[in-house]
Amino acid sequence: MNSEIKQRIEQIKNGEIPKGYKKGKLGIVPEDWEEVCFSSLFTSNSDYTDDLEKYPLYSLTIEDGITAKTDRYNRAHLVKKENSYKIVRPNDYAYNPMNIRFGAVARHKGDTPVAVSGYYDIFTTVHPSDLTFMDNFLTCGVMITYYNKVSTGSLVEKQRVHFSDFLKFSLPLPPLAERERIAKILSAQDKVIECYEKKIEQLKRMKKYYLQNMFPKRGETVPKIRFKGFTNPWEQRKLGEVFVEYSEKGHEELPPLTIIQGKGTILREESDRNLIYDKSGLKNYKLVNQDDFILHLRSFEGGLEMANTQGIVSPAYHIFHGNNSDTKFYYPFFRSKYFISVLLKPHVYGIRDGKSIDVEGMKSIYIPCPSIEEQNKIGDFFSELDNLITLHQRKLEEEKKKKKALQQLLLTGIVRVLS
Repeated sequence: MNSEIKQRIEQIKNGEIPKGYKKGKLGIVPEDWEEVCFSSLFTSNSDYTDDLEKYPLYSLTIEDGITAKTDRYNRAHLVKKENSYKIVRPNDYAYNPMNIRFGAVARHKGDTPVAVSGYYDIFTTVHPSDLTFMDNFLTCGVMITYYNKVSTGSLVEKQRVHFSDFLKFSLPLPPLAERERIAKILSAQDKVIECYEKKIEQLKRMKKYYLQNMFPKRGETVPKIRFKGFTNPWEQRKLGEVFVEYSEKGHEELPPLTIIQGKGTILREESDRNLIYDKSGLKNYKLVNQDDFILHLRSFEGGLEMANTQGIVSPAYHIFHGNNSDTKFYYPFFRSKYFISVLLKPHVYGIRDGKSIDVEGMKSIYIPCPSIEEQNKIGDFFSELDNLITLHQRKLEEEKKKKKALQQLLLTGIVRVLS
């Protein structure tokens, strides 16, 4: 970033208008950016259907855009009349009038038409070359601010942006040629992000494959894949024999820990969750030592977690210490689909968020027990694989931050992309 751009950013931060810029509806923008009415940029595509066999039902989420319905987002049972679904064709946009204030607008990037809730508004760009630019512009920070400014409704939680008002927006935009050049830069960054996402998925598939093949199948005593030098059959022992439960309280001098599914524990003070608790109650919290396992409130869906450091946790949790066992070996096993869905499931009772685990029943589960040397080998292998996944996830987050920075600079005109 050159000194001229840095100076421009500093001026804007201080509320000054740099030379060649003006104050518009979206903030400070280049003087040559003219206001463009959205009715000249977008056109409505509101076709209804009740044929969910021909048009599969999709959701619109802020995180994933237009995505296939899951049980979590399935609201089909709430629809009370026919013809209540709208067709979304490839490259159509859908937005939720009530949630566009939070970024709920996205383009359908699939190859076939789908159906979404009839509550959504559907539109597409007049200029096909505008698609990538609008993917970024419609959800950027200044637009989120603008949606909140112009949304209507007597109750804040029900405020919305009607499509008729959306088409009346008249906002400063770069000329079409510059929009295309901006889109090209952001598209290149998207490809970098996509590469890291594909690599992470590849590594996760690899981990899943090895989990399925480096542990014996049900009723078997040897895995399909083994390290050289190991030939003995694996023992099967009860979980409660390999891991002993303990409950030790009165350690309020130790830091309280928070469970993060798939990541073990972190210091509660470092958690982004706004947890309020009575510090006088810490004397009743349970001690957990590093590398010990924790049976927590959501273990029925994510398996056991492992303590990354020594600390104290909620008295509602159960703590297990392994004797002559490698936690790096057992951690991926205790979080595997086989353990959660096959071995643990018979000991889960209750419904929905009221589910709990019968601890004594869990202790009776037979788990694999190879020699400690083989445990070490397998544990180190999965630990290195997890470290590689984490490394790529960090790089992915860095690239996503770069994209946000590019969006901030390019979509506001702080950095120009001129021919």
